[in-house]
Order: sequence, then C-alpha cells, then structure tokens
Amino acid sequence: MNYQEIRPPDHLKEHIRYCWTLESTHTETSITPFRTIADGCPGLIYQPKNAGTLYQGDKQLSDLFLFGQSTRYAELQLSGNFQAIGIHFYPNALKTLFGLPAEELTDSCLNLEELIQKKHPALSDQLLYSHATKDQLEILFHYLDMEQQSSFHLQDFTMKYALTQIVQSRGFASLKGLQDHLGLSERSMERKFKAYTGISPKLFSRICRFQASLKQLRNHEYDKFSDIAYENNYADQSHFIRSFKEFAGFSPFQYQKKSFEIVENLNQLSPS
Repeated sequence: MNYQEIRPPDHLKEHIRYCWTLESTHTETSITPFRTIADGCPGLIYQPKNAGTLYQGDKQLSDLFLFGQSTRYAELQLSGNFQAIGIHFYPNALKTLFGLPAEELTDSCLNLEELIQKKHPALSDQLLYSHATKDQLEILFHYLDMEQQSSFHLQDFTMKYALTQIVQSRGFASLKGLQDHLGLSERSMERKFKAYTGISPKLFSRICRFQASLKQLRNHEYDKFSDIAYENNYADQSHFIRSFKEFAGFSPFQYQKKSFEIVENLNQLSPS
C-alpha cells in the first residue's frame, strides 16, 4: 500500500489533526478486512468513483462520508482497489467546524456528498470531475474553509478548556476538579461535553488513556504488558487488556501479531 501523510493548511490547523492519502491495487473480487480503533476523534474519507467499494457490515459506505466519535472498534471490508483521502479532525470539529450535533453521529457516519451537493453544488461537481489527488484535497479544504467561516460562533471555550486538559493529561485529569474549576455540576458538564464532542468526559478520558497505552505499545516502550498497565494507571494487567480489547477489538498480543497499521488507528487484518 502506498500511504502518504499530508499536513493540513495553516488556516484549518485548529480543526484538522492530519490528512492522508492511500492507494492499493487488488483484484476486483478481492476482499480486504480492516479494523478501526477508537481514538476520540471524528473524520472524513473520500473515495473517487473508480475506486473499490467500502462496507461496514452489510452497509455500503458513500464515496464521501463524515464519521463521528467511535466508542469501540469497527470492522470494515474493502472490495477491489483502494484509493482514498482521509482527513482526521480534532474531537470537537463536528460541532465547531460543521455545526452538527456531535452526539447524533457517535458510532455512525453521514453521507457528506449529499450535504455538499445541497449547499455547494458547484463544489460537488468539481470533486466529481477532478482526477488528481492534490486537486481533490484542495477542493475538500476549500469546502472545510467555507464551513469554518460560518461556524466560528459555535465554539464553547469552557468545553475547549476541559477537552484540552483531558487530552494533555492523557486522560488522567480529575473530572471533579474540572467541574469545580468551571463552576458546573456533573450533569451539566456531561451534557455540554457530549454536545461538544459526542461522548461523555468519562468515556473520552478512558479513550485518551487507551490511546496513551497504544502509543507505548506501538513504540515498544515497555518490557512487559504490566509496565504499560502501571504507567497508564490501570488497576492491573487484566484491567489494561480488557480496556484494550474494548477499544481495539483484540488483545495487545493479538494487535501485535494479527494486524498491520496502515494509517494511525486503521489496521489491515491478517488472515486467521
């Protein structure tokens, strides 16, 4: 597979973590299994019309779709060739960039093609008839910039602060301490944070802690799994493995042996 990571333009860096392009050639009848891993962030994927077909279960995904927060892993299947552009956003982008109710897209996706066609038909046509990846990215960036200009007022600075504290602490921040600092009750904090990111602050903290442990596993910064469990504040190794399986779909050992990470938090599965 030919993978390339691309830096987002400066004017969209507040919303976009990173972008990527991926190309792979298979036979028309080949099926390639993938697994996505919960990472606390939404994103979008665009596949040109001549690319293969991507499925989640029995559901065929659209050529251009926006996905929300994932609370667990998901299984995908690709039929045929794979050519795609991915844009991964920061956790609050559904609300602050698109003006969408983030909670409604949790563990789900939206046909963004229809939305662009309705709001910006000329842009939709440009994307359809553009064949160069660089041009397709520029069209998508132009669309996101228009969304950004119309949704700036949707920023919630109290929730932005809470989000930043949880991310920077790798999920260890005291939620009670954040509630007291922001002058919010537990119920108000959960309601506002869900509207801002799509999931509760407690679940988001757990995903951040899982991602910190996954990073340590990727980088081989441990001698044994109990080291990862201890350094990421899990009760014990069993607790760490249970949490890992919840968000990744397999144990840390299986992750190392049965998968190949082609894009961060997107793994191609090896045959059983």
